[in-house]
Amino acid sequence: MIHQYINNGYPIVLDVSSGSVHVMDELSYQAVPLLEPVWEAWQEKNKGLSGQDGEEDGIPGTLLAEAAAALQELSVSEEVRREIAEEVLSLARAGQLYAKDIYENYMFDFKNRQTVVKALCLHIAHDCNLACRYCFAEEGEYHGRRALMPFEVGKKALDFLVANSGNRVNLEVDFFGGEPLLNWQVVKDLVAYGRSLEEPFHKKFRFTLTTNGVLLNDEILEFCNKEMGNLVLSIDGRKEVHDLMRPFRGGQGSYDMVVPKFRKAADSRNQTDYYVRGTFTRNNLDFAEDVLHLAELGFEQISVEPVVADREEDYALRMEDIPVLLKEYDKLAKEMLRYRREGKGFNFFHFMIDLEGGPCVAKRLSGCGSGTEYLAVTPWGDFYPCHQFVGQEEFLMGNVDDGIVRTDIRDSFKECNVYAKEKCRDCFAKFYCSGGCAANSYHFHGNITDTYDIGCELQRKRIECAIMLKAAMAE
Repeated sequence: MIHQYINNGYPIVLDVSSGSVHVMDELSYQAVPLLEPVWEAWQEKNKGLSGQDGEEDGIPGTLLAEAAAALQELSVSEEVRREIAEEVLSLARAGQLYAKDIYENYMFDFKNRQTVVKALCLHIAHDCNLACRYCFAEEGEYHGRRALMPFEVGKKALDFLVANSGNRVNLEVDFFGGEPLLNWQVVKDLVAYGRSLEEPFHKKFRFTLTTNGVLLNDEILEFCNKEMGNLVLSIDGRKEVHDLMRPFRGGQGSYDMVVPKFRKAADSRNQTDYYVRGTFTRNNLDFAEDVLHLAELGFEQISVEPVVADREEDYALRMEDIPVLLKEYDKLAKEMLRYRREGKGFNFFHFMIDLEGGPCVAKRLSGCGSGTEYLAVTPWGDFYPCHQFVGQEEFLMGNVDDGIVRTDIRDSFKECNVYAKEKCRDCFAKFYCSGGCAANSYHFHGNITDTYDIGCELQRKRIECAIMLKAAMAE
């Protein structure tokens, strides 16, 4: 499968199965779809063999002649057509164009492989001091009651993680909420307990804290800079946007309180190992302005993501918003390129892409690992596939005392991969997004093997922009 597009003047060809990316001249770009059937017919006829019939620089002469004939509509000379054909077919012969999908028949039995848990999302506080309008956690309650996680529950959760992590050394724990700083002492105590497990069990914990910043102070920041591998700082962008969606319960905005704290936090971590993380809604379809606002505030690690909300909410994104949002991503990519060329570069989470290494095969096929490698833990110790399923009893998998008792739920998530999703099979983005979010699929379609259509449209555009940025910066 190939995917072709032009972004910011760059003609780009993505070979989906091999992951190869080519920035081509206009004629070669036009030739790619014309030569695909020629290459496939040759491969079928010769069973993939070449190196015969009078090769010219590695391309069989007969194939080159057929390819040149297929390019007659380009209205260039025979010699130029042969040069173009040779260039394109050389990429095909190297496995970098028209590559076969080796993963579809890849004998990787997700259901029968050993389950190794590598990450927990500890809901350290089902309570919050803000009243964000789009909060899926219902101000921290998650369809249930307000509660703070006791140390003993968190301790058992870490014990479970160590016991079920197999030979994996690096383990991840995210302190989440609600607002985790409402239960700060337990956060500190659990970090200390986790560190005490590292040497005897040959493990290494990487802790992350997600906070709205209201309670952030110098003592907390000092501890985080010592112990937290990552900080996620919640801010939506411009003051009017942030204050509309992230107010206190009394209605007053939180922007003026958190911005100075977040700027100090980012600088204290040398502008690494953190993200300012925002959400855009139908109220700010011009979200690129919010990303650039955060960049102007001095933040270098930025994530502003689309809201996922019930269609009935006035702030929910709609299909008719897609054209506007796609243009906004293009605008953002161009602005990021300008910033970088002016020496003011910043990272945008959804434009970060690894074209050389990238995720392993399992990640490419199965995604985030929710319900298998990654679990969420409630304040009272229940296990759910991820934080977005918490409170939905049909996804209750077990608890810290009994372990995973609903192995059928776990097995269903093991089988949740790009080949189980019809909409993913022919999508060029499948090995980058790995099928999207299971929770979004469930909330919009009632099952975990569908996809969230708006999310898919936006993801495809983000990947195109990310590849364009890589191409532009490589010049």
